[in-house]
Amino acid sequence: MKSRQAPPGPFTIIMLALMFCVIAVMLAPSAHAAGRLAEELKQVTAADVFPGADSIGAVEGNPPAAAAYKGSELLGYIYLNADVVDSAGYSGKPINILVGIDTKGKIISAKLMEHHEPIVLIGIPAAKMTAFIHAYVGLNYSETPTRTSDNSPADIISGATVTTMVIGDSITRSARRIAQSRGLGNAKAAPAAGAPAVIRKLNPDVNAIEDWTTLLGDGSVRRLSLSVADVNTAFAQSSNIGAAAHPEPGPDSDTFVDLYVAPASVPSIGRSLLGADGYQRLKDRLKPGQQAIIVAGSGRYSFKGSGYVRGGIFDRIELVQGDNIVRFRDRNHQRLGALAAAGAPNFPEIALFTVPETNQLNIIEPWRLALLAQRGLGAREKAFHTFDLGYSLPAKYMVTEQPPAAPVTVAAVGAATVAAAAPKDNALWMRIWRGKIMQVAILSVALLALTAIFFFQDQLVQRPVLYKRLRLGFLLFTLFWIGWYAHAQLSVVNVLTFTGALRGDFHWEYFLMDPLVFMLWSSVAVAMLFWGRGAFCGWLCPFGALQELTNMLTKRLRIPQVPVPFGVHQRLWPIKYIIFLVLFGLSLYSLSLSEQAAEVEPFKTAMILDFVRTWPFVLYALVLLFAGLFIERFFCRYLCPLGAALAIPARIRMFDWLKRYRECGNPCQRCSNECPVQAIHPEGNINPNECIQCLHCQVLYHDDHLCPVMIQKRLKRERFAALSSGTVPPASAGKSAAARTPAG
Repeated sequence: MKSRQAPPGPFTIIMLALMFCVIAVMLAPSAHAAGRLAEELKQVTAADVFPGADSIGAVEGNPPAAAAYKGSELLGYIYLNADVVDSAGYSGKPINILVGIDTKGKIISAKLMEHHEPIVLIGIPAAKMTAFIHAYVGLNYSETPTRTSDNSPADIISGATVTTMVIGDSITRSARRIAQSRGLGNAKAAPAAGAPAVIRKLNPDVNAIEDWTTLLGDGSVRRLSLSVADVNTAFAQSSNIGAAAHPEPGPDSDTFVDLYVAPASVPSIGRSLLGADGYQRLKDRLKPGQQAIIVAGSGRYSFKGSGYVRGGIFDRIELVQGDNIVRFRDRNHQRLGALAAAGAPNFPEIALFTVPETNQLNIIEPWRLALLAQRGLGAREKAFHTFDLGYSLPAKYMVTEQPPAAPVTVAAVGAATVAAAAPKDNALWMRIWRGKIMQVAILSVALLALTAIFFFQDQLVQRPVLYKRLRLGFLLFTLFWIGWYAHAQLSVVNVLTFTGALRGDFHWEYFLMDPLVFMLWSSVAVAMLFWGRGAFCGWLCPFGALQELTNMLTKRLRIPQVPVPFGVHQRLWPIKYIIFLVLFGLSLYSLSLSEQAAEVEPFKTAMILDFVRTWPFVLYALVLLFAGLFIERFFCRYLCPLGAALAIPARIRMFDWLKRYRECGNPCQRCSNECPVQAIHPEGNINPNECIQCLHCQVLYHDDHLCPVMIQKRLKRERFAALSSGTVPPASAGKSAAARTPAG
């Protein structure tokens, strides 16, 4: 046996030269634009970004902002979110939004100026992004913000989750910092480092058990009551025009939701609502510093939501405290039948939620429960509106202490410096990872399984039935879970943005925003050292899986395939390399232009947007899939720029795992003829740039009824066994069997 690959040629030299050019370009210095507020203000008028203003002052202060005036009256300030906080999206480039905030700390306007987000450039209508950003207008960040518009930064725009979360996070944090720096409304500047601060904590001596009326009257239990009329009015005043056209049916006076919330981890409140035994059981399972809340509700709208039934996610409520957002899953939930407080109503829904250990809720500081109301606008469209139930712990449960001023020492200064430099546990990308922990676990298991498939491929391919079932199952998982459920389709855009980030201000946080995409890219990078591009192209690409599965169906229906002569095939597969080089060249000139040109990939249409898009994009994707019915993996073979980008370093992999016989290609052509992407040359060499590691040739390699070499070995074994047993088969039998064996 032998392991044979095509010898290095001009193509290899060109690819290596291109790699050196890429590295040189990536390491080249790039100018970093900072403090662009002045430039952005030149493109707009005062009234555009601050309604009622007629002039804008100079950019000044830290963080930078420009004052907005009406005559000589100060109305507020205008700032650029990217100048105040990190607003880089998945593209690695900042999402620039001009925000106007008045002297009370309320956002007056928000205008998207520039972005480079791939999913938004082509795919997400501009009106949706405008409506999402406009939803933050009216929020007051000089105090605990209260959202009053139809937005849900985590998932309001399907397919653009990371982008919308970055936008919401940057507007929230930047508005708070501007309000604190200018003393707007009730905002207070952060205390100076080393200054003694007043400490408030729970009073351990307050353990009284109160009745329902007392708890509700002193604010221990907070209430949000909404009628049908309240909800219809809120949707009518929102930025979503379609929401007003689909009002909630029924009498206006009907109760839409009557919601109550209270912190059960506060001893007196917990004992009152859970009873002494119930509170003790809760206390026993809570970790130090961990909190729990009780939510009770009635009315036609359930606060638990449909997500709880689907997969254990409560998609209609969340806790918000500053930058911290807490979402609950079924493992954080305990259903209660009734409340123990005397006089408490009988609620159809009562839930006890424990705050996950990964989230820190300071029960002393104000927080709020956000209720997401939703209504259907059509088969797929929904409108959302958030109602807030704010909570501040009554003063009777707290005690205040004034600590002595700590002496300033060298060690203390050093500790403060380290603390300032340490990454915050509440960074946006960390919150995203915590929110997708189950998806991360599932993908981790899948990647480990694929690694096992490759490392133990010799044992697997000797069991053809098991191999076929395992490969079919993995392709179905890749298509339905990675592609259509998780929307984790990799794209050449990821390559372009990564190289662009290396040339500029590189931060890992940009690429950690999407956990599944980051995990896939990391695994592909490692797999490149072992198996080339095949690990992704053959197993982890959802669109590739869709092509293979539809072609598989075509073959089962006995629809003839179109054979591509190898000479023609050789002249067609370089097209994808040309496409990639053009896209890469465009990215050096304009990243946004290259991202738009990357629509040559149908991935966004087929996987990210689920074919819900304008007809030219859908038609293009369907044409490629139609071609793939007759030429297996047509797009992968000839047009995929991502496959080309991954194939460039395929030659430098460390191992050759695919086995070949000396007879492969001369005379046997079976593997060459049956390779699904024609990666095997007629002379028997495997082209690593085209191989997708499907392992079909390895199944043939071990099959003693299909591979001529293995057939001859089997016949020799059978002849030897016959001689040993004294039963010698006729010579003609062996010859006839060999004659029936196909050579290609």
